[in-house]
Amino acid sequence: QMCIRDRFSKVNDELDPNHPAPTSALRAGGPGSQVSWSSLGHQGRIFVGNGPTVAQLTEFNKSPATEPIRAYAGVNSANGIRATAQLAADELERMGGLKRKLIGVATTTGTGWVNAAEADSLEYMYNGETALVSMQYSYLPSWLSFLVDKENARQAGEALFEAVDEKVRALPEAQRPKIVVFGESLGSFGGEAPFLRPNNIIARTNGALFSGPTFNNTMRDFVTDNRDPGSPEWLPIFDDGANVRFAARADNLGRPDAPWGNPRIAYLQHASDPIAWWTPELLFAQPDWLREPRGYDVSGDMYWIPVVTFLQVAADMAVAVNVPDGHGHHYVKDVVNAWAGVLQPPGWTPDKTERLRGRVNQDYPQ
Repeated sequence: QMCIRDRFSKVNDELDPNHPAPTSALRAGGPGSQVSWSSLGHQGRIFVGNGPTVAQLTEFNKSPATEPIRAYAGVNSANGIRATAQLAADELERMGGLKRKLIGVATTTGTGWVNAAEADSLEYMYNGETALVSMQYSYLPSWLSFLVDKENARQAGEALFEAVDEKVRALPEAQRPKIVVFGESLGSFGGEAPFLRPNNIIARTNGALFSGPTFNNTMRDFVTDNRDPGSPEWLPIFDDGANVRFAARADNLGRPDAPWGNPRIAYLQHASDPIAWWTPELLFAQPDWLREPRGYDVSGDMYWIPVVTFLQVAADMAVAVNVPDGHGHHYVKDVVNAWAGVLQPPGWTPDKTERLRGRVNQDYPQ
C-alpha cells in the first residue's frame, strides 16, 4: 500500500509551471495567504486557479461583478484534519468571506477534487458575491479512498463545516451570509456527515446539493429507506418533497407536485450510477431498484443473479465516469437547474438557467 500512496503523493505534489500561484489576495496560495501554493495539492491548485473571472461574470449577469473568493487547504498545509479545516476557515475569514452573500462549503473527493460546474454555478448566480471553501483530506483517487479513507472524508466534512459555521454564528444574525454545502461522490458522503438527518441540515444550512451519492451516505439512505409509498428506490420522494428532493434529470426537481419549502436539499442521482447502487447486500438479495419499475437508463435486460449482479455492478464502478453526461457517475448537465431550484437566487430567471446550463456544459464537456 505504501508504494501506491507514494505514487499518488508524487502526483499530488507535482507543480505545473503553466499554472503559477495566483496574484489575487482572494485566492488561497496568493498574496497574504497563510497557505503555501505548493501545499494545496494538485486538485486544490486547480480549484483555486479556476472559475469565472470578474469580466465573465459581469458579461453574463450584465452588471458589475465582485471577484469571487476561493479558500482551500491541502493535506500538506497543516498537520491533521482538524488543523487543516481550521486553516481553510481562517483563510476564508481573512479574505473577507464572511462579508459575502453566500458561503459554499465543499467536501472533496479523495484527491481533493471539487466539481467545477457546481462551484462555478454559485459564482455566476451571485455575480461573484460568494466565498467558496474546501479542503483536502487524502490524495488517493476516489475508488481507493472509498476503501481506505472513508473515515477521513467523514471527519473532513464535519470539521470544515463546524469551523466555518462557528465563524458565521459569531456574527450578528442580520449580518450572516447564507451557508450552503455541496459535494459529489465521496464528497457528498463527507458533506452529509455533520448532519445525518434531514432535520439537522434544514436547521443549520440554507441549502445543499449532493451529486452522485454513495451507497454509504447516511442521510441519503435514511431518506430512501423512509420514502413515501409508491416512490421508487432510484428516485425517492421523502415527506411529500417538503425539503429534500431527488433528480435524475432536471425536470424531476418538480416532483412531487407539492410545495418545496426552504431550505432545500437536492440530490442528483442517476439510476445507472453504480457508485450509488453497489452494496454488499447485492450479493444475496435483490434490490428494490431492480424489483420496482426501473430507472429510464437501466437496461430492461438486467436481471438480479446472486453474486453475479454484485460483481457486474462492481466492475461498472471502474468505468462509471466514461459515459455520456446524465448517466452513470457523471454530473454536470443538471447542476445549474439543481442550484437554481435550491437557492432561487435574487433576480434569477429560467432564461438565465438555460444560458448558464449551456455555458457550464461547454466549459466541462464529456
